[in-house]
Amino acid sequence: MTKLQFCAPCLFGLEGLLSDELRKIEAQDVRAENGRVLFAGDFHTLARANLCLRTAERVELLLGSFVAKTFEDLFQGVKALPWEEWIGKQDAFPVKGWSLNSALHSIPDCQSIIKKAVVDRLSAHYGIGWFEEIGATVPIRFSILKDEVSVMIDTSGVGLHKRGYRANASEAPIKETLAAAMVMLTRPYDDSVLYDPFCGSGTLLIEGALHALNVAPGLKRRFMAEGWNLIPAAVWQQERTRAMDAIRREVTFRCVGSDLNPAMGELALANAKKAGVANRLQMTTADIVDFAPDTPRGIVVTNPPYGERLLDIEQARTLYRQMGRVMEQKPGWRYGIISPDEEFQKHFGRDADKKRKLYNGMLKCNLYLYFK
Repeated sequence: MTKLQFCAPCLFGLEGLLSDELRKIEAQDVRAENGRVLFAGDFHTLARANLCLRTAERVELLLGSFVAKTFEDLFQGVKALPWEEWIGKQDAFPVKGWSLNSALHSIPDCQSIIKKAVVDRLSAHYGIGWFEEIGATVPIRFSILKDEVSVMIDTSGVGLHKRGYRANASEAPIKETLAAAMVMLTRPYDDSVLYDPFCGSGTLLIEGALHALNVAPGLKRRFMAEGWNLIPAAVWQQERTRAMDAIRREVTFRCVGSDLNPAMGELALANAKKAGVANRLQMTTADIVDFAPDTPRGIVVTNPPYGERLLDIEQARTLYRQMGRVMEQKPGWRYGIISPDEEFQKHFGRDADKKRKLYNGMLKCNLYLYFK
């Protein structure tokens, strides 16, 4: 079949990691842009990307890109795309998107124009003027950045950060895609012990275990494109079998979480059980001042409370000073700590070996990495 073009949006700062992931699953023509990575492949690539990518927010089919400064430009550009190849006469095709720094800034108007253009194209193809939209859902997404329009079809449905294991979460949970990125950037080994002294609902620990065992994050969920007759069910079956065969159950990786709230330990274990990694997780109830791991080497990856969220700034900085005292600089230990506080290093007590700018939602943060 013709090579398909794809787009995988991601949190800002994760484009390089996502590009590496795509190359590992044998995607073609991988090229990173701000907030997304473009790539090419076939139906197997589509299914594999949905199942296996840890840092992508979703997988979209990229139907086309063009410049539009007027609604007529937008209408004609969308109408020229081959919608009949993807949307059946009974399928539903809702439209969502965003616009930034562009002449066409009204989202509702853009949605209406795009919908009308797709209907016009499909009406001419199917010879009908009314679409009931009672069949499979084929969601249309658009982005307009500096008048450059990209038009996509969403193959994922619910965002890929929704792995299926976290029905409940702590008060200030970290997104699963960001948690996976933090683990990957801290570079655990197959036999590492991963610690999180502010574990909350266990997201960082669970993502660490899934990564170490090479468990595809999408194995326990379904995707929008699975409801399309266009993609053979055998493609999804083969890719799920491939992902299952790739799991590395022989690794000795384990993780240890602690939290002041004992209810968080129970929640983290429940989530780990849903994710299939509960046997890798140990939980304790403890304050950060009592953090004293008993292994000769290990990795700490953590998301301590921020002043902007759960604590005021001075309380957060007191916490950082406590962390600096118990997270000693010693051989065999690595630390990855995310914080929006530009003065984190000052209060932690030493400069990071590496600093990586990341976004936790809309909040600009740094991941402070200590390797030495």
